[in-house]
Amino acid sequence: MDDHKRAVEDISASVRGFYDRKEKFRIYHGSTNSTRGSSKGNRIVDTSQLSSVLKIDTKRQTALVEPNVSMDRLVEATLRHGLVPPVVMEFPGITVGGGYAGTSGESSSFKHGFFDRTINYVEMVLANGEIVTCSNSEKPDLFYGAAGAVGTLGVTTLVELQLRKVSKYVETTYHPVSSMAEAREKLKQLSSDPESPFDYIDGILFSRNQGAVITGRLADNPERSMQIQRFSAASDPWFYLHVKNMLTNRTGSTTEAIPLAEYLFRYDRGGFWVGASAFEYFNVPNTAFTRWWLDDFLHTRMMYTALHASGESKKYVVQDLAVPYDTVEQFVEYTDKAFKIYPLWLCPLRASSTLPTIHPHSYETAADGSKIPKPMLNVGLWGYGPAQHEEFVRLNRDLELKLRELGGMKWLYAHTYYTEEEFWQVYDREWYDALRAKYHATSLPSVYEKVKVDVEAERRAAESLVFPNSLLTKWPISGLYGIKKAIESGTYLQARAAAWRSMETMDNADMGKRA
Repeated sequence: MDDHKRAVEDISASVRGFYDRKEKFRIYHGSTNSTRGSSKGNRIVDTSQLSSVLKIDTKRQTALVEPNVSMDRLVEATLRHGLVPPVVMEFPGITVGGGYAGTSGESSSFKHGFFDRTINYVEMVLANGEIVTCSNSEKPDLFYGAAGAVGTLGVTTLVELQLRKVSKYVETTYHPVSSMAEAREKLKQLSSDPESPFDYIDGILFSRNQGAVITGRLADNPERSMQIQRFSAASDPWFYLHVKNMLTNRTGSTTEAIPLAEYLFRYDRGGFWVGASAFEYFNVPNTAFTRWWLDDFLHTRMMYTALHASGESKKYVVQDLAVPYDTVEQFVEYTDKAFKIYPLWLCPLRASSTLPTIHPHSYETAADGSKIPKPMLNVGLWGYGPAQHEEFVRLNRDLELKLRELGGMKWLYAHTYYTEEEFWQVYDREWYDALRAKYHATSLPSVYEKVKVDVEAERRAAESLVFPNSLLTKWPISGLYGIKKAIESGTYLQARAAAWRSMETMDNADMGKRA
């Protein structure tokens, strides 16, 4: 802990300097899973060194973790003690701090809520340099307010996470559905059952008339007849293609056993299905052989690096959108006509019990005026948008307006095109500004300043490009440049070295012996 304390004191001193000079600053974490660009310049507080798991408490079932610990490193550390976080983001490179400052709803969120609801307390450096601890009982307004506020209320430096005992496998069942209406009803029914036997629930809609609701149940001893399926090796199938194959080749529901860590990171290879767009971009056949051959490039860390470096993130729709159950069919009808993007990811979310919040939320007003939170369904919309930038912006603007019309809200990791007035019609500005003033956070960029896309600035930058830099915006040079930068990043080595792939075969006793 001594190294941690020294690092936090250095961060505190740096933050205090910006505060005294009345200068706004940004936080550099060293990695990103956002489609918004990561910046590094003079007015930066560098927290990238905070990347260690400091303690696993097996009696209390907690982990003391620095904010830049990624999901794969966290799971590897906790599995050695026979424990795992209740909510694990599907992409291995997403960090603990990113899960708290952003919005992370995963297939266990119907039961546990967003990732931040599994946090006991957070150590934070306020924007005036003060080091504080916040939790459900200590500065609860900051604890809940900073969740989802994309780092605009302070600098997270330490997190205590809840853990739970592991099982070796997830018995995973694929339930075929033939429409969004059927998927909606099944997801709502399964996720709202207080006696639900399931630990994980999500869904994939492959087209208007084909999809699957996917349920998972933790189990140590699956039936002998049950197939054991993995997804992490280059020769393994991508998860979504495997699900589609199950629907095509079998009738009715099918169950198989997936080793726990393999299940948690099942969408890493191919980045759900975004990796298929790389084959489309380069006009390369998307086959089992090419997926095996190019596997290093098709894990999420590499794809995010290439996406940013190539500039393709400005042409690609990557949006997570939380919609109330009673309007989600209308919303999918809209995306079907306006975007024609499939597959769609469907993930049920437990009602947010802490209002106000920056997190996506929905509520109904009771007779006494109180707000009653309602569960929502996350729709993952990921695919190429219009080639013309003006049309791309127009369609994203239209998406935001339609989402608001139907009572939904978006994840703020993605491109956001709201005007400032529109943005604060969605979020509670009075509450947010009061919280920033109380905790001296006005020297940080506001949440709107951090997430907005400056369309005019992008247009001017594009128009000012001259040869040879203008070549970096052209096919296939932009894509090749993205690959070059991804290779130089070395992030493919992290996937190759993933220890969790060999850990899932150990039983609980073996895990405990390794502690």
